[in-house]
Amino acid sequence: MIEIQNLTKDFGAIKAVDDLSLIVPEGITCGFLGPNGAGKTTTIKILTNLISATGGKAFLHGVDAIAHPKEALSHVGAVVETPEFYPYLTPVETLAYLGRIRGMHHDEIKSRSNEVLGEVKLEQWRTTRIGKFSKGMKQRLAIAQALLHEPDILILDEPTTGLDPRGMVEVREIIRNLKRQNYTIFMSSHLLVEVQEVCDKAALIDHGKLLVYDSMDNLKKLTKLGKIEVTVLGQVQDAFLNIVRELKNVRAVERINGSIFIVTLEGQSNEMAELLSAIQGMGAKVASFSQVGLPLELMYMDLVKESR
Repeated sequence: MIEIQNLTKDFGAIKAVDDLSLIVPEGITCGFLGPNGAGKTTTIKILTNLISATGGKAFLHGVDAIAHPKEALSHVGAVVETPEFYPYLTPVETLAYLGRIRGMHHDEIKSRSNEVLGEVKLEQWRTTRIGKFSKGMKQRLAIAQALLHEPDILILDEPTTGLDPRGMVEVREIIRNLKRQNYTIFMSSHLLVEVQEVCDKAALIDHGKLLVYDSMDNLKKLTKLGKIEVTVLGQVQDAFLNIVRELKNVRAVERINGSIFIVTLEGQSNEMAELLSAIQGMGAKVASFSQVGLPLELMYMDLVKESR
C-alpha cells in the first residue's frame, strides 16, 4: 500500500530524510517512530504532497505520489501536524465543506458525515461550533475528515501530540477500531508506548535514516537489554555493587537507595536466573527481583544513541 524508495530531502546543508526505503503492506498499522527532529513529519509531508522531495520515489496504492500526487492521494486520508478548523463552523458544516472540495456528492457527504462522526464519537457535538472544542475533540474531527471519502490508506502525523491523557486514550481507541476494519495506517510518533499499543510493525528512524523496521513481535525478540530492580534486606555496600558490575552479562548497575539497585542486563530469562543466583550466592537476602521499564524502550534509546 505504501512504498518509499531511497527518499531524500535536503534543507540546505541539513539532510532531513536520508536515503529512506520502506514498504507498508496492505491492512497493516505501521508506527513511524523516532525522536523529535528525526524526519518523520518531513517524510509524511512528502507523501502528502505538502513539500517536494530532493530525490527518491514514493508510491501510494501503486501510484507515484511524487509524479502524480492528485491520483495517489485520492485513496488517502491524512492528518498532518496540529489540525485547525474554522471555529465558527460546526463538524457537519466542516465535513460538508471538505467533502465538496473533494468532489463528493451531497447525499454521499451527508451519509458519510453521520458515519465518521459516529466513528470518532462526536455525534452529540455535530452541530456545536468548533470554537468550543477541546484539542482532543479537534483531533477526533481531523480523523473524521480523513475518513470522509472512504480511503484505503490513513496517514497520521503524531495523532496524540499535545493531548491530555484522556484525549490520548480516546484517539488510540479510535485507531484500534480503524485497525480492526483493515485500514492501512501509517502513523508517526515519538512515543514508544503508543506504537506498542496500536501497531503491527514499527520503523525507527533518526537523522532521516532508517535504523530498524520489523514486526512488533520480532522487535521484542531482538531486544537484548533489560533492567532488573533488586531489593535486598539491609544496606548495599559499594564494594558489593562493584562485584555485581563484573558479573557475566551485566552492562551497568545503578544505586537507587541503601537497599535497592537496578541492573542493566543483556539477555533473557536464563540470564536473569543466573543473575539472581549470583547475587544470592554473594550472601545477599533478596526481597524482590523484577523487570522494570520496557525492553523495547531500551533498544529504542540504544539505537538512537548509536545513530547520534
